[in-house]
Amino acid sequence: MRLSLKPFLPRSLFGRAALILIVPIVTIQLIVSIAFIQRYFEGVTRQLTRGVMVELALIVKAAQNPLLADAAAEVRDLSRAFSMEAVLPATGVATGDLINWDDLTGDVVTQTLREGLARVISVDLQTVRRTVVLAVETPHGPLEIAVERGRFSASNPHQLLVIMIVASALMTLIAYAFLRNQLRPIKKLAEAAEAFGKGETVPYRPRGALEVRAAGAAFLDMRARIDRAIETRTLMLSGISHDLRTPLTRLRLGLSMLPEDEDVTALLSDVLEMERLVDEFLAFARGDAMEEPEEVDPMHVAGRVVENAARSGRLVTLHAVAEPLRLRLRPQAVQRAIENLVGNALRHAGTVDLTVIANERAVRFVIEDDGPGIPATQRDAALAPFARLDSARDPNRGGGVGLGLTIAADVARSHGGNLTLGQSERLGGLRAELRVAR
Repeated sequence: MRLSLKPFLPRSLFGRAALILIVPIVTIQLIVSIAFIQRYFEGVTRQLTRGVMVELALIVKAAQNPLLADAAAEVRDLSRAFSMEAVLPATGVATGDLINWDDLTGDVVTQTLREGLARVISVDLQTVRRTVVLAVETPHGPLEIAVERGRFSASNPHQLLVIMIVASALMTLIAYAFLRNQLRPIKKLAEAAEAFGKGETVPYRPRGALEVRAAGAAFLDMRARIDRAIETRTLMLSGISHDLRTPLTRLRLGLSMLPEDEDVTALLSDVLEMERLVDEFLAFARGDAMEEPEEVDPMHVAGRVVENAARSGRLVTLHAVAEPLRLRLRPQAVQRAIENLVGNALRHAGTVDLTVIANERAVRFVIEDDGPGIPATQRDAALAPFARLDSARDPNRGGGVGLGLTIAADVARSHGGNLTLGQSERLGGLRAELRVAR
């Protein structure tokens, strides 16, 4: 089984850039610290310990005098001359080496003393602060010698390491601030692109490095071209709407003035059908380009859909799962999309439920019914314009032209969301979920 580090790596660009910055600094610091401790710090400690060991050897040699009184006097005189404290014979000496866990050179001191002196009982670097207590076996009993720790190792053993850590932390903070400043234009570009994907245009000016400026300028050009294309399409459709409605109105007026018979009634029905088709085509092509976003309560939008259905004599049950909130969207476009989904459900089912669900990232409008549903293999095709299905849940059946689901999906995408079709577990029919980003 291969272990992957991907789940443990940061997902944001800032986190990954910071990781790329910090890992080399920490690695270099560890390498330098290990090299310093092993090659320089330990070597200096070993050399100083050997210098002190010459004086210790003289004191130990004096303790070998056959007479205890003479041996004690010589040990006392030599220890004073060497700025040490010696006791012969000593009591209560340690039986093993004692070293603090954070003592970087304790092992070097202990090892050097044991290699240079014979019959060493213990080396205590822990009991007395900043003091090395050495116990040596002699003919008169244990000889205990106390020496200042500063004579065995550098007086500031951690100074270089502390300077390295402080300097590394300072440089990391400076690099962190610089990196954050460099990534801020990328974040602004992402926010502008995300807002444009929801149908909003926020002020944006390219800043930062040359590559980021180039990407920002390309985004502004793309946004301007899309805005011009939408504006041109809207103006063209307005003209088409006027040109088509005028002859249709004349036809309807002319037919209404003729004597009523089956042919006139059929022709008048065709004219009305053409007007409805033109309205639906224009609604699909126009989308929500003419409406400005505003902050509304999604529950209020869903409530209007239910009220409109009730005025038409159809029952739609609204489930208020979402708490009261304000969401920036195009209310008429979202309402039209939900009405398309509800109308599709009402044409094929008897029971229709509308549920509003909100979380931190999106608001979902879920429409469920007890109708025949759409097979899983045909759900993607049902979202295509003018789709005609072979199943009982044909979007065109009942007077539709196959644009209701397409318009709803287009509205969802313009709000940073999507439209998904599935199977309703509660009612057994179709489950249509319109998701808009928060």
